[in-house]
Amino acid sequence: MDGTALVVDAIRTPVCRGRPDGALQGVHPVDLLAGVLESLVTRLGVDPGEVDDVVAGCGIPAREQAGNIARHAVLAAGWPASVPGMTVDRKCGSAQQALHLAAQAVASGAQDVVVACGVEMMGTVPMRADRQGADAQGPRLRARWPEGLVHQGISAELIAAKWGLTREDCDHFAARSQQRAAATRAAGLLERQIVPVATERGTVAADEGIREGTTPEGLARLRPAFLDEATAARFPEIRWVVTAGSSSQVSDGAAAALVVSERGARRLGLEPRARVVAGTVVGDDPIMMLTGPIPATGKVLARAGLQLADLDAIEVNEAFASVVLAWQAEYGADPELLNAWGGAIAYGHPVGASGGRLLATLLDVLDHRDGRYGLVTMCEGGGMANATVLERL
Repeated sequence: MDGTALVVDAIRTPVCRGRPDGALQGVHPVDLLAGVLESLVTRLGVDPGEVDDVVAGCGIPAREQAGNIARHAVLAAGWPASVPGMTVDRKCGSAQQALHLAAQAVASGAQDVVVACGVEMMGTVPMRADRQGADAQGPRLRARWPEGLVHQGISAELIAAKWGLTREDCDHFAARSQQRAAATRAAGLLERQIVPVATERGTVAADEGIREGTTPEGLARLRPAFLDEATAARFPEIRWVVTAGSSSQVSDGAAAALVVSERGARRLGLEPRARVVAGTVVGDDPIMMLTGPIPATGKVLARAGLQLADLDAIEVNEAFASVVLAWQAEYGADPELLNAWGGAIAYGHPVGASGGRLLATLLDVLDHRDGRYGLVTMCEGGGMANATVLERL
């Protein structure tokens, strides 16, 4: 047991619109994940029979994504039946949690080669499809919050109100995300992480959500996305600043990373790109819901023995502009280090795969900037957040 978990590489599919006219529609979620698994081992020259486990995140494990999609994808990829698979659901942080579980298995010495991955086809299996026709809360939870929990969009509004964020703040941040993502794609910097997907309508090789030419002025014309009278009466502090333009996009996509021990890397002749320094997960207020990255960041930095000033790249998932702006208000990080290549407002947010996209982006940004330490953190449904610190090798 060497106590070290190493990330060899991280790749992803293009992220596409999660609706009937999205570029990936028609691809079964199992096949989408199977394809990225195939691409990962082919790129690295790894015999899939060497993989000890596959841990897949999926935030809506229902319908076509039900029944342990990790195992289904392993079999669909043509891998040996001896390779197991496990599906985890931590909502938006599912793929990041998959990375943590893979790293824990490797660092403990229990396993040497683990794939951490994730998938979500939100155009095929929509939000709340796993809760249709069922009481997802139960009487005891409802009794604890008799007025009811709220939609994430309302949580984003509550965050904006608490941190004094204006409509202009959110629109400017959202425009910056789109502009950074467009510039990154134009510079060819996304090519390393993206693997094309063959569909019946042709090969998809580019992200579909990036909108070149987005401006704050254009976003200012959009209406508030979550305004309703009942919620306004319950939360009079809300100023209704969140729009579709400052929210992450409903998306389709998959991602995968290979995590190995030092022993596994030597045996397979692999050159890892990064070391997992620390990982954590926290719970936070389920009404505010999306504030978890703030305490998660402090906790993971303490575990890593680092300060914010030690970081060379930071990825805070853009569930909504207000989430990242509140995090920024608390930590005062250099804006040039925060989501340097744009975020989910531009690329999209395929819930169960987003942690993999953020990981792939963080690795590429660290390489591009010759940086050493990076942070990934994201808010999650129910008031949770994962955070991970990596060291580039």
